[in-house]
Amino acid sequence: MTRRRRRWHRVRAAPRRSLRWVRTHVPPRVWWTVLVAVLLLGVGTVGYRWIEGPHWSYFDGFYFTAITLTTIGYGETHELRTAGRVFTVILAYGGIFTLAYFATELVRAAVTGELRAAIGRQVMDDRLNNLTGHTVVCGFGRMGRIVCAELERQHKPFVVVDESADRLADFPFAHGLPVHGDGTVDEVLRRAGVERAKALITVVGSDAANLYITLSARLLNPRLLIVARAEEEEAEGKLRKVGANKVISPYLAGGHRAVQAVLRPTVLHFMEMATRPEFLDLQIEEVRVGGGSPLAGHTLRQTRIHPDLGVVVVGILRPGGELLYNPQGDTVVEPDAILIALGQRRQLEQLERLANPPTGAGAE
Repeated sequence: MTRRRRRWHRVRAAPRRSLRWVRTHVPPRVWWTVLVAVLLLGVGTVGYRWIEGPHWSYFDGFYFTAITLTTIGYGETHELRTAGRVFTVILAYGGIFTLAYFATELVRAAVTGELRAAIGRQVMDDRLNNLTGHTVVCGFGRMGRIVCAELERQHKPFVVVDESADRLADFPFAHGLPVHGDGTVDEVLRRAGVERAKALITVVGSDAANLYITLSARLLNPRLLIVARAEEEEAEGKLRKVGANKVISPYLAGGHRAVQAVLRPTVLHFMEMATRPEFLDLQIEEVRVGGGSPLAGHTLRQTRIHPDLGVVVVGILRPGGELLYNPQGDTVVEPDAILIALGQRRQLEQLERLANPPTGAGAE
C-alpha cells in the first residue's frame, strides 16, 4: 500500500474510530438523555403540525420546538390555539428536565473522574495505535520491572501487558504504555501493537503462559524478535520450537554471571561497561547494514570503518546466520549483515548513519 493510500485510509478510518470510542466510553445515562432530547424534538415537530394544522410547516414545528426546549423563546412563529399552548407547556417542561438531567450527569462524570478516565483511555488508545517498532513486554513482575527499567534507561518505546491492574496502577515509565489484560489472548496482544512491534519479551512467571504467548505472538507477527523466559530446563526447547528466538533462564544466567565475577572479574566489568548506555566512553552495539549503504559489497578494509570512525568491528553476523569473530580486512560486508561494533556512542551513531542512509541518499 502506497503512502498516499495509507494516509487516505487513516483519514477515512478516523470518523469510525471516533464513533466507536463514543459508543464505548460515553456513559449509557448520557446516551439516554440525548435520545430523549432527540425524541422530544421529533415529537414537537410532528405535534405542532398535527395540532395547529397545515398552515404550520414541519420546519415551523421544528424551529418552535427547538426554541421551546432550549428555553430561548423568541416568540410564537404563528398564533397558537389553546391546544397548541398546552402542548408547548408540556414540551417546555420536558426540555427543562432533560437539560437539567444532562447537566447533572455531565458534572457528576467530571467530579467523579469518569469523564477524565474516558479521555485518558482515548489518549492511551491513540498512543497505542501510533506506536510502531516498539517492544512488547509481557509480565510486570520483578523481572518485568527490570526489563522495563532498562528499556526506559535507553529511551526505547515499549508496551507492558499484565493482567494485574494493581501492578499497573502507578506506572512510572515515561517511554512505556501499560495495557491491562492477559497476554495469552490475541486481542490483548493486538491492542499492544504486536503486529507493528519490533520485539516481544515475555517474562511471565509461568512457563506455560510464556509458551502460549510466544506461540500467539509468532502467529500474529512472523518477523517479530521474541525473547522468552524459562523457569525449567525442559521448557527451553519447547519455547524455541514455537517461535522464540532467544530463551533466557534467570537462574542459569545468574549462576553464570556469579562464576564470571569470580573467575574473570575484569572481563565482566568490561562487558557491563560496554552494554550500559551511561558509560559514554565505551559502547558495544550491533548495526545492520542496509542494502543501499555504501558499506555493502565492500571489504572491511575498503570501508575504512576503523581508520575514519575509530570503531572496531569485533564480529559480523552474516545473512545466512554464520557468525564471524574478529573478521579480517578482506572480509566482505554483505547487505543485511549485522556488524558487532565497539566504540564511543558518537562514533557508533556515525556508523549507524553510514550503514542505514536516509531514503534516497544513496541514489544521489
